Amino acid sequence: MTAEVFAPAKINLTLHVTGQREDGYHLLDSLVVFADVGDQLRLQQGPQMQINLSGPFAKGVPTDARNLVWQAAEAAGWCGAIHLDKQLPHGAGIGGGSSDAAAVLRALTAQGYEIPKDLALSLGADVPVCGPAKASRMRGIGEEIAPVELPELQALLVNPGVHVPTGAVFSGLHSRDNAPMPDEIPQFSSAPECADWLAEQRNDLEPPARIAAPEIDRVLGDLGTSSGVMLARMSGSGATCFALYPTKKEAHMAAYEIGAEHPDWWIRAVSLR
Repeated sequence: MTAEVFAPAKINLTLHVTGQREDGYHLLDSLVVFADVGDQLRLQQGPQMQINLSGPFAKGVPTDARNLVWQAAEAAGWCGAIHLDKQLPHGAGIGGGSSDAAAVLRALTAQGYEIPKDLALSLGADVPVCGPAKASRMRGIGEEIAPVELPELQALLVNPGVHVPTGAVFSGLHSRDNAPMPDEIPQFSSAPECADWLAEQRNDLEPPARIAAPEIDRVLGDLGTSSGVMLARMSGSGATCFALYPTKKEAHMAAYEIGAEHPDWWIRAVSLR
């Protein structure tokens, strides 16, 4: 069996921390979408498990059982070679490793493998929502997934090249019992209407992440002052930030302007669904 699968970048348009369980897991309420950029994986069945890497962010990615794609494949009862073309920065708040693991499970499901019900969540809180890789509301510790209807959003993703430790960000939270999103997410007639509603929501991890990585301030400042911007916010636990624009052209213009000033940053104009 040989299969190829795409693992898109995951973007948290909102991320409300609404509580913490006794076992330490945080409760979340997050609106999640997926970009048309991501990693590529090729699975080729064989007698030995191995991971081969390529791509601009291959350095530092483990090629053994520490890697979530290895864990996902092994737990599903599959063995062989996985080639991972790493196009997404890791530790960047856009679910790179989780999306890769979910892509493996998606590919194996398509090949007829029966995936244990709780396997995705056991690999990480973001893996279940990365399974369908469609706009969703994610609640609980990541196990409550509900599809949502959103207009296609034109966006710019920017990462300044710093790694933000997730543990440090959660440890820096001033409150873990914050208000969730409204019970009902509206049906938006346009991207600007969606952006206006999103502006009333939050990413509760953004303030502690900005303390842990002050570079995020510069990214949000540049995005927030770019021409045509409707909203600028951090995704996940950082350091990737996104900005929404009315048109694809304006997103690409912002990418050009910010990229000219910061050629060492990872910058991608994308569509979000």
